[in-house]
Amino acid sequence: MDLTELRNEIDDIDRQLVKLFCKRMDIVQSVAKYKQENNLPIFQKGREDAVLEKAASMADEKYSENIKSLFCTMMDISKSSQHKLLFSDSADKLFSGEMRSFPKSAKVCCQGVEGAFSHKACNMLFENADISFAEQFEDVFEAVESGECEFGILPIENSSAGSVIQVYDLMKKHSFYISKSIKVKVEHCLLAKDGVNISEITDIYSHPQAISQCSHWLKNNPQIRVHSVSNTAYAAKLISESDSLTSAAISSEKCAELYGLNILKKGLQNTQNNYTRFICIRNSNIIYDKPTKISVILSLEHKSGSLYRVLSRFAFHGINLTKIESRPIPNTDFEFLFYFDLDIPDDINEVYTALHELKNELDTFVFLGAYSEV
Repeated sequence: MDLTELRNEIDDIDRQLVKLFCKRMDIVQSVAKYKQENNLPIFQKGREDAVLEKAASMADEKYSENIKSLFCTMMDISKSSQHKLLFSDSADKLFSGEMRSFPKSAKVCCQGVEGAFSHKACNMLFENADISFAEQFEDVFEAVESGECEFGILPIENSSAGSVIQVYDLMKKHSFYISKSIKVKVEHCLLAKDGVNISEITDIYSHPQAISQCSHWLKNNPQIRVHSVSNTAYAAKLISESDSLTSAAISSEKCAELYGLNILKKGLQNTQNNYTRFICIRNSNIIYDKPTKISVILSLEHKSGSLYRVLSRFAFHGINLTKIESRPIPNTDFEFLFYFDLDIPDDINEVYTALHELKNELDTFVFLGAYSEV
């Protein structure tokens, strides 16, 4: 049998498969209506496991795992189809958030001190913010969680240095919602006191993210000792209050002005298109303006294919994922929480339905907010 004949035979089989698949999906719709009328859940794990084992037993042993994968995909499509039929009109109850215009003024907590990039992000979001500064990222979460401040500003990722892991690890500890996100262009400068020459610098202070973003320049100056501090603006403040004439800070041009320092060198960052994304959080679920993004936290079964099956759900509903971050769950055997950012498609019910599915099937599902990005 030549290649053409083999392909023709596959085409014949595919036609049969398509016909049978469509027939199966028609029955799935009937099953969905029955479940709705009898108040039965769509996801029944015991039934799913039994179908997989039965299907595998009917196949040659060499194809049994392939058959399980095929049937997993078919059942995921079936469940998505049932959810789409039954919950698309009511799935927005999952969010149950009030919608309003984003405020021009508010009491806001930023990590760091005056001149920090979180301060800049805050001023870009609010016309007239009453700002309080916190020393640590967790202090921002706590200020918002307690109601001391209405909003908090936190860095979440940088275009060259990646995710701000400390913030992701704190997310699972605190209750909050994302109200907005904003991208801030970041340019790092080398700042020192009057009379200091760049060749005399022995020590540099900055935040670990800024240090990472300026790694190329620092690598070319291995004689300089690098010290991590809580914030780039705090580094500038530290140098301004120091008597040292051999120390400098990696900070912003604005901080040079605020703290009376000289700019020894501009553009220390590895790339000129260097952006940090900040999230604006609050302790209640109020959706501002027209949201374009959604963020969630999920836990998945610690077994082969679990992440793939979640990703296939998003693909089925035509949802674009813009960020996936995994963080280990403490005191477990390499189990992880997954953080997803996704674009809201034109048909918003698609994303509502997809998340309704996951909420009902996964042990951990945390809705972090529907919001727009500036």
